[in-house]
Amino acid sequence: MPGMLFALFAYLGFGIAALALALFIAAPLSAGLGLPIHVDASLWPVSSPWLAGAIDLGLIVLFGLQHSVMARPGFKRWMSATVPLYLQRAVYLVATSIMVAVLIAFWQPLPAMIWQVHDSFAAMLIWMLYGFGWLLLVAATFMIDHFELFGLSQPFRQWRGLPVPQDEFRTSWLYRYMRHPIYTGWLVIFWATPQMSVGHLLFAIGMSAYIVVGIIYEERDLIATFGGRYRDYRHRVPALIPGLKI
Repeated sequence: MPGMLFALFAYLGFGIAALALALFIAAPLSAGLGLPIHVDASLWPVSSPWLAGAIDLGLIVLFGLQHSVMARPGFKRWMSATVPLYLQRAVYLVATSIMVAVLIAFWQPLPAMIWQVHDSFAAMLIWMLYGFGWLLLVAATFMIDHFELFGLSQPFRQWRGLPVPQDEFRTSWLYRYMRHPIYTGWLVIFWATPQMSVGHLLFAIGMSAYIVVGIIYEERDLIATFGGRYRDYRHRVPALIPGLKI
């Protein structure tokens, strides 16, 4: 039961972190709501744009390292010495939520504008695209196993004494047309904005680069787990955009 409670806490905390990240990225909306922190505003901005850029790049690298290292099988085996397998996903969510909080708290704005859409109708369409990115991301988690992905199924099985299922290769719904719809959702979220500042552009480029690297390492693990089945799937199905070999 304590493990189940911890997993629920991790799940709720991650949901709050995701909401904070959504507001952080949507700078014009957050500014309109009077929020003091977003991708274009900070409570303690530094005066040098070069230092601000260096801090932001460091935060992106730190975010990527946390995600990539903790997702690797070797790290999971190391963590098994102190954290039971059924709680490792919940621990990963807690670490990710903390990293999101660190990124938001210490991000340095670079507010010079790259582009800005002034037409209200066009801006509304872009915000709809931004919302679609989040919808796609969340929906894609339910097309595989949302509660397994977010660490709730594992402690529930442990609590109820249920057997651990074998790894299952699923290609349902959107996964028939793209291998990584969750990452596609993230890319839409990073880039769909009517107001692109230098800081937002740095954030979008850095996070997009992390996604490319993440796909490479994730697919190595999937090939190691599913072998030829995943190789054939990768050959047939594009990674991010249906109909395109990317």
